[in-house]
Amino acid sequence: MTRLVRFLAAPAVVAALAVPAGAQTATTPSTTTPDPRVGLKAGIRDPGVAARGIALLANLPKPDGFFDPKYPAGEPNPQMTAAEKKEEDGDASGAKPTPPADAKPATPARPPWGGLNFANSDLAFSGNHLFVGNFSGFNIYDISDPTKPALLTSVVCPGGQGDVSVHGSLLFMSVEQTRGRLDCGVAGVEDPVSKDRFRGVRIFDITDIRTPKQVAAVQTCRGSHTHTLVTDPKDPAHIYVYGSGTSSARSAEELAGCSGKDPKEDPQTALFSIDVIKVPVARPQEAKIVARPRIFADEKTGNIAGLWAGGDHGPGTQKTSVTNQCHDITVFPAVGLAAGACSGNGILLDIADPANPKRLDSVGDKNFAYWHSATFNNDGTKVVFTDEWGGGMRPRCLATDQPNWGANAIFDIVDRTLQFKSYFKLPAPQTATENCVAHNGSLVPVPGRDLMVQAWYQGGISVMDFTDSANPKEVAFFDRGPLDAEKLITGGYWSAYWYNGHIFGSEMSRGLDVLALTPSALLTQNELNAARAVTATAFNVQHQDPVTFAPSRAVALAYVDQLVRSGAVPADRSELLKGAIGAGDAAQLSMIATRIGERAASLAGPDAARMKALSQLLTSIR
Repeated sequence: MTRLVRFLAAPAVVAALAVPAGAQTATTPSTTTPDPRVGLKAGIRDPGVAARGIALLANLPKPDGFFDPKYPAGEPNPQMTAAEKKEEDGDASGAKPTPPADAKPATPARPPWGGLNFANSDLAFSGNHLFVGNFSGFNIYDISDPTKPALLTSVVCPGGQGDVSVHGSLLFMSVEQTRGRLDCGVAGVEDPVSKDRFRGVRIFDITDIRTPKQVAAVQTCRGSHTHTLVTDPKDPAHIYVYGSGTSSARSAEELAGCSGKDPKEDPQTALFSIDVIKVPVARPQEAKIVARPRIFADEKTGNIAGLWAGGDHGPGTQKTSVTNQCHDITVFPAVGLAAGACSGNGILLDIADPANPKRLDSVGDKNFAYWHSATFNNDGTKVVFTDEWGGGMRPRCLATDQPNWGANAIFDIVDRTLQFKSYFKLPAPQTATENCVAHNGSLVPVPGRDLMVQAWYQGGISVMDFTDSANPKEVAFFDRGPLDAEKLITGGYWSAYWYNGHIFGSEMSRGLDVLALTPSALLTQNELNAARAVTATAFNVQHQDPVTFAPSRAVALAYVDQLVRSGAVPADRSELLKGAIGAGDAAQLSMIATRIGERAASLAGPDAARMKALSQLLTSIR
């Protein structure tokens, strides 16, 4: 018996393996340490910066055509039109802020700023190309060298939000604002009813990446605030698009069949449904709406308005409109589920038939003002919902704010129902001139852990560990000071996503950021090596696919680090185990695997799963 095998069988190790998963260790940061994010210097191009576990590698300002030429840095624009202000103030989402009577907002609390019409929005990835949505169109970057992203082409095509997704040679873009035109023109549409207006989902052919061509434009009654691509394993010739419109319904004069009436007045109302668009991949010009499922209806009573009926959420919160829309839907085809963040509710859907999603469960929360987005964990057993309090335009991370306002809510999925476990909010207070709430993020593929990198507008970027659903923790962060020390100017990170080893941040005002996670006591180099070995050919965050980890020493070492961190393996003996993994002796690894498998049976929770995975892994790596 080798020294290592004797070590694994020793009584001390048996006792150590019995330490409960998640036990606190000396590596946990002190809660009394001053947070460096507090008190950062304001500035558009030269703000103060605070980071822990994240390094900024590159920043590219927005290109010409994607900022107001009169205010290139994003300063307040007094020329904002009444229509622009109405859209920016949150009418589309139904989120009506109601601040406390004694609140002392920044001066001015909502400065007129036309800059939102030039704001960066969501991201999509395909191969070595990054697609950055913008309220005025989209930009495509070459990220062959992520540290030196290069702009390939810009497409000016105003219409609001501009969320993008990519499937093969097709790019999809959301359009909701009334200024959107069929021809992508910048003049807008003045007439209340016009054949030139476009609100819905655009489809571009990007076969020639430098010259995208619009090949289809599917009109919808409420426009498309966001959209989700849905694949059907049984039908690769088609792709589905779930269109989520959050604005008011257009008139039937402009688009036949549209109605914004109460369902009691008009059962065919465009409210209380989503749009399902079917796209022939080889003939995208034939894309059309094939269903408008009533996913909010109470099937037992037949009541269409079966969920949140509208109203405020208590003192100091805001009013939220009735749940007759989804802001965002994330699908996980491999498990047949989708999670919808839908105004006043979070919902769970069965998408076995992509054209006809069925609601499985719904949840509400008096602390949540506007359910905004959803992210599954890697095996589809949890979902993180975000609350976009104030439509993302308000400072909801003040020291005086409740920690569950504008936060994440973490749910376990048990028997296809949602079970609440905890909240997570950015732990560092922000200023009254920084709009800050939970926003878009994605998983970081570290084996054995549920990690999510996330944008918090001017709260910066944060990485959350929600492996223990009831006790989420922050792992890393990156933050800049506010855009302005005196005025609240809307800005910050719209999205922050992990893609093939790097974090890409869509900064509304400051452009495109490329960042990298760096090793720390809470995220080791071995864990990062395992994550960076995972590569994808494409990525749309609202379409999740399970990540699999090829057997490797990096993955094995990542598990060892996690077991040491939790106390399941003593730190002073971990080098013996790592040395055996590095040596790769098959006989020795087989004996170690047997011992570890036996110990796994005496554990529970994440450590049991890690120990079991490590045992299986040791028999396959050489």
